[in-house]
Amino acid sequence: MTIRSPRLADVAVIAAIQAASPETAQWNPLDYLKHDCRVCTVNGCVAGYLVQREVAPGEREILNLAVDPAERRKGIARQLLADALQRAQGAWFLEVRASNTAAIQLYESAGFHRAGRRPNYYADPAEDAIVMRFFS
Repeated sequence: MTIRSPRLADVAVIAAIQAASPETAQWNPLDYLKHDCRVCTVNGCVAGYLVQREVAPGEREILNLAVDPAERRKGIARQLLADALQRAQGAWFLEVRASNTAAIQLYESAGFHRAGRRPNYYADPAEDAIVMRFFS
């Protein structure tokens, strides 16, 4: 596994991973390049990505984290999350679908705590978001 910044050529793969991950946020993948985006490659192929941004000094937000369904349960999301948390100190926040128990467990195992709930935050299908935070 290698974690690196994405290249323009990676956007199509990021878009495919996002399309195969309806439980994640559905943003325009090209916009990820405007933020702090990292990809994880396995055997030279992009297998997952994490996008985050600074929202205020000392405060960051994870916008999206997704792994190719064929590459899940191999530690890729955990590696991407560890990379992000190691690269920037401070307060971290994210929203996750209330039904996405695998993601909630991942974040909790990394030290995130539930901080609130946003009713009907997600669409297609409508669903609450769990707000989570981490302080490093």
